[in-house]
Amino acid sequence: MSAVKELQEQALVIDGLSYHSDGYTGDLRTGGINALNVTIGHFEADFTESCEQIAGWLAYMAAPDSEWMHIRKAADLGDAKAAGKIGLIMGWQNMRPVADDLDRLYLFHQLGVRVMQPTYNYRNFMGDGNLETEDAGLSILGRDAVRLLNELGIAIDISHVGDKTARDILDLATQPVLATHVDARALTPLSRNKDDGILAAVADSGGVIGVSVYGPMLWDGDRNRRPGIDDFIRHLEYITKLAGINHVGFGTDLPVSNDLRRTAQIAVNRRLWSGISDYGDCFGHDIPARYAEGANNHSKLPNITEALLTRGWSEADVTAYLGANFARAFGEIWGA
Repeated sequence: MSAVKELQEQALVIDGLSYHSDGYTGDLRTGGINALNVTIGHFEADFTESCEQIAGWLAYMAAPDSEWMHIRKAADLGDAKAAGKIGLIMGWQNMRPVADDLDRLYLFHQLGVRVMQPTYNYRNFMGDGNLETEDAGLSILGRDAVRLLNELGIAIDISHVGDKTARDILDLATQPVLATHVDARALTPLSRNKDDGILAAVADSGGVIGVSVYGPMLWDGDRNRRPGIDDFIRHLEYITKLAGINHVGFGTDLPVSNDLRRTAQIAVNRRLWSGISDYGDCFGHDIPARYAEGANNHSKLPNITEALLTRGWSEADVTAYLGANFARAFGEIWGA
């Protein structure tokens, strides 16, 4: 058995963010993924659509032959791996389903949603997303939501929120804060990436930064060269130096589907983002082209593990990156 395969099998491997899943597990099993935070519902889903999506997944996981296990507490991560199941962490990339009624958070916690991003790209009742030019930060409702999320034990993800919103959350939070799928703005100056101060503050909170393989967020602007694994590692090592090895993981932002043509339409609005449309014009807007070459599918993620070992990363540090750090943070937020 190769060192890469052995390490992948021994480690608890957690993808910090997959933006969509239709239940397909083939690529996850090939890539050795044990659990992942899956966005349940569309990025702009309302209350009704979110409830319908959650109900569908709960029914899907309850089937006797289901390959999935619902993750509600940290111990479930190891239990899912031991049972040969894929652990599903229900997450949101937008708290639009809550609207202005924070009592709904109690409902969604009971239903098993364990990660919430207060805003997506645009403004909602909670505050401003990363594309809002005013960058006004959290609303009063959003501040109350942060306190309640911490009380309930729902992880807060700041990946798409605006800079002021992120700083407001980090100032208020009493639990570790996550940035499940970001890269370093110092290396790629895109609004979706995070600046050094925010990345360091995530680490100071006890949280984890999931470094993403999403191509535009890794791109150096060279129109003749699509980003690859080396570009991902450049961001990973930069963030690791800044935040520390105990505060990094990976969040691919990949979909999990055996119908990528249909899945590509789910995030078609990403073409409108500054910098991302240029990337797509150079390398393509289909899903395989959107991500780092050599790591644009869950089945290929062991390529990164191999590259890290080749670069001299210790097995302990690779294990931390693969999922131990996320598992630790989830345990602190959700409870053991």
